[in-house]
Amino acid sequence: MRYVGVMPRRGEHAGGEARHPTLIGSVQRALHLMEAVCNHPNGAPAKLLAREAGVQLGTAYHLLRTLVHEGYVTRLADGCYVLSDRVASLLAHSRHQAALNRVRPALALLRDEVRAAAYLCLYEDGEIVVREIVDGPTTPRVDVWVGFHDAGHATALGKCVLASLDPELRSEYLARHKLNDLTPNTITDPDRLLRELAAHEADGLTMDHEEYALGTACSAALVGDGAAIGAVGLSMPASRIRALEMGGDTLRRTAARVSRALALSAV
Repeated sequence: MRYVGVMPRRGEHAGGEARHPTLIGSVQRALHLMEAVCNHPNGAPAKLLAREAGVQLGTAYHLLRTLVHEGYVTRLADGCYVLSDRVASLLAHSRHQAALNRVRPALALLRDEVRAAAYLCLYEDGEIVVREIVDGPTTPRVDVWVGFHDAGHATALGKCVLASLDPELRSEYLARHKLNDLTPNTITDPDRLLRELAAHEADGLTMDHEEYALGTACSAALVGDGAAIGAVGLSMPASRIRALEMGGDTLRRTAARVSRALALSAV
């Protein structure tokens, strides 16, 4: 005779008891203390924080000591506690993630409209950094065989950013970065590069025809929200360079949408 058992319902153990998520009480209490500290911009003593967080005073002292040690809370000379700069750093990173979440749909739409991999780069701390790539099975990204630290001059994205920089910042960047010869088409003469950047500065659009990688062409449009400087770009086989040129208006519209998304995320 075959035994037919009853499978437990979802959310139950085999014995029939409902499963509950495992919560770490000490983590909960620490977070409640962080919220209490946040409510007092000028600082608050441990007794007040413990009362507001619903935590025993002894436990509050242990948790606050740990938070101070880890750099999330600072204990002032008068014994009050305030949030540390590390929390501000976390918030800054969260705003960056929010910005990328706003940008991805625009890049995905650009990819689908032009049928090319889409990119976002930003100028951060004197470097040109790729922050997002949206590609797909039929729109593969370019093989990043040389990092942007050594190839800003050879990419449409990098040239777009360089064209938008103040002359002093641009000169400082070029002084720190060698114009490496990546393909026979790479511009390695500084004067020639500056002339090309000036030619594209007016329309905010730049091209890379097999300058970074043989067989690949790229275009880029300027992104800027008043605080951030960057570029949105496309890459596709060099044989489709006509399609890349025809997609210029679409690229500019996407750059404008990305600029607005970055500005909203910075508020």
